[in-house]
Formats: sequence, C-alpha cells, structure tokens
Amino acid sequence: MQRPFRRKPIRPPSQQVPAVAACPEATPGGKSAKKPGRQPGAPGHSRELTLPVTETILHAPTQCILCGLGLGVDAFKAGTGLYVLELLAGDGPGLKGLAVRHDKHLYGDGTCACGHVTRTEPGRCPDEPMWKVGLSEWSLVGPMLTSFIVFLSLRMRLSRQNTQEFLNDWLGVYLSTATINRCVHEAGRAVEPLEAPLAEEAGQASLAHADETPWKEWGKLLWLWVISTATVSLYLIGYRSAELITNALGEDFAGWLMTDGYKVYRQFQKRLRCWAHLLRKAKGLQESLTGEAKQFGDECHALLEELMAAVYQAREGPPSSLAERYRDRLEAFRLLCERHLDSQHEKTRALAFEFLNDWDAVWIVLSHPYLPLTNNEAERALRHWVILRRISQGTRTEQGSRALALLVSVIETCRKRKQPPWPYLAKVIAERRKGNPAPPMPAPA
Repeated sequence: MQRPFRRKPIRPPSQQVPAVAACPEATPGGKSAKKPGRQPGAPGHSRELTLPVTETILHAPTQCILCGLGLGVDAFKAGTGLYVLELLAGDGPGLKGLAVRHDKHLYGDGTCACGHVTRTEPGRCPDEPMWKVGLSEWSLVGPMLTSFIVFLSLRMRLSRQNTQEFLNDWLGVYLSTATINRCVHEAGRAVEPLEAPLAEEAGQASLAHADETPWKEWGKLLWLWVISTATVSLYLIGYRSAELITNALGEDFAGWLMTDGYKVYRQFQKRLRCWAHLLRKAKGLQESLTGEAKQFGDECHALLEELMAAVYQAREGPPSSLAERYRDRLEAFRLLCERHLDSQHEKTRALAFEFLNDWDAVWIVLSHPYLPLTNNEAERALRHWVILRRISQGTRTEQGSRALALLVSVIETCRKRKQPPWPYLAKVIAERRKGNPAPPMPAPA
C-alpha cells in the first residue's frame, strides 16, 4: 500500500538556514569547510563498514573524449566511490562454494594534456514512469548477489525476513528487508525487455498450453496466467479477460492451443480441450447420490476412458481414423448430452452443456492422435507458484506483481531450455545497469 504523501514543514523565519556567506564555517571563497556527507553526531542512520575491502577498483578514463589521446592512471583523480557486495560461485572442477567480495569502486576525473577533463561515472538505465525502482551500477548489491536473492525469494520461496537471516547467518552479509525487496524489483525491471521476444516466440509455436489461477495483490483479485510451449514459459498477472490472452499470443495465432473450458479461449480456432478436466467432472457425477447424475457420469467416464485408450494405441500403431471409427458412438453420446440439457441436477446439466459447447475442441484429437489429451503441461508450470502464493499470500503492489511475472518467465524459460537461469540473470542485470540492452535469452541446450 502506498503511504500518503506528506510535505516537509516550512521553517519559520527564526529557523531559516543562513546564507553561505553568513555561515561561520564557510571559507572566504564561499565554500563550506564541512566534509561531504552526514556529519558526525548528526541524527540519522548509515551503513557501518564491517566487512574488509577485498579490492579497490579504479574506473579511470582510458582516453580523452575531446581529443582522443590516451590517459594513464597517473592522470586519474578519484572523486566519488561506492562499495559493492558481490557473490562468487565456484565454477571449476570439484566441490562448488559461495563467497562474498566487498569491492570499493572509485570514479573520478582524468585530465588530458589538452586541458580537458574526462569524468567517469557509474552506469545508469534511464528512468521509466511505471517503475519506482532505479536501475544503475550505483548499488550496494552486485548483479550475482541480486540474482541469488531472487533465487532465495522466488525459487526457494523465502520471505524477505528469512532471506535476510540466510544471508546474515551463512554469508555474513546483513541487508535490510527493504534492500532485499528492492533487489527483486530491480531484477524484474532489468528483464522487462525480454518479455516481448518471449511472447513473440510463443505466438509462433505450433502448440501452446494455457492456464490461469487466482492471484492476490494486496486484497485485489487478479489471475496468474501461463502460456507454455516447447521452448517458452510466459507468465502474466492481470485480469481474467480475453484481451490479456489475445495480447500475449496475438490475434493471428495459428497453432494448437490446449486449454480448459474457460470461455475466453474460444476465440482461437485450433483449440484443444483438456480431457483430465472432463474426467474429474464425470468422476464427481459418478459419486453423486442422484441416480440421473450418477448414470450420466458413468456414461461420460466410460466413453472418455475408451477413447483415451484408443488414442494411445493409435500413437503406437499405423495411422488410423478414430473419428470415423467412433462416429456412431459419438453421435449417440451427443443425443445423450442433449437430453440432459434440461436436467434438474445442476452439475449434470452443466457438464452436458460443456460437451456440446466445446464439441469440436474435445473430439478433434481423434482426427489428430499425436496431439495432447490433457493440459498437464500448463498445470505443472503453475504448481510451484501456487505454493508460493499460499505462503506469501500474493504480492503487495502492482510493481511487485509485474516483477514477479517477468522474473518467473525468464527463470522457467531457462529451465525449460536446460540452461541455468541465475548466471544469465546476473548478466542481464549487469548490462542493464550500465544502460545497455539485455542479452538475448540462451538457446535450448
């Protein structure tokens, strides 16, 4: 929840800060004799330097930007600096381990023989209105440590407090929960340019699985969507509308789309219905105490089981037309569904209507036995994040929801392509902090 904005109180005339010329600590040249930064004894908090500095890194200009002459280190004068905590992961043979570096980065001026001064500064990505978090090299947490925090928060499903405890107890690094939360949001902003290429690749797939599950954003009901193809897992958080799925796949999506019975998917021509959903509903009717519902459930379950076995057999044997072989059987089942459209039992009536409303999408697999029968691919893609939702109760802000969907898309796509996501995520963060484009997604292994 966004806190209300409060204006700073205006000082009364007796408390106005005197001009620099009247300040007793000012020098005759008009400059204050105070050292930069917060003065000793002044109210406030600052980070205590408890870790030893591993290395001092000079970011000296290599050439004059005016005349192009080379600049040596002797011409460099440090003007500002920052401390960066970075995680080192062993990548050589043998046992791998984790270690933390504490580097001091110095930036400043290089004076050329021509008299021009070239200045170096930390890289920065331009601000974006929708993001309330910056993206620059002026950060205490390095790219790989940021990637590790994302791993703990999303993959390991740790809260901000538990992530803080892990870093402090095992790596000797203390970070505030606000800094940890900022790292997650910053990583989400860093990978944002990758969403459009992933959506474009998903829209060109020959087969896609789609599903959605409720998601809470500070009490507001939204939905976590997933579109899963052979090489892409695209996640979105938004309303349960046809506009969202159309924007993700494109209006001209020409591949097969496996879904459940939600009506927004009916706009796609080549649609497949998940038989697992229908089997579960038929099983529920079988357990009903109403005779009509139980009988209809038996008929539905028996037909689905019979045709499912026929599809599996057709995949192993020579091509055959199951649709032609079971034409009369399906026609009899259609008449059975039509007779139950006026049933007094609500769920019996609903299942009969569902079969008739999605008739072609349900039975199209009989003409193409190689197509999937269930939407398990999409359901498995949502399972880990459903558990995260139960633990965290969702997200708190629009920025948090956006960051989570973007990061999950990159993480799960890398895993689907048999590529480790965390070094790649660190590489993206490092480049985006410099203001450079995000490196492309790794190709499937």
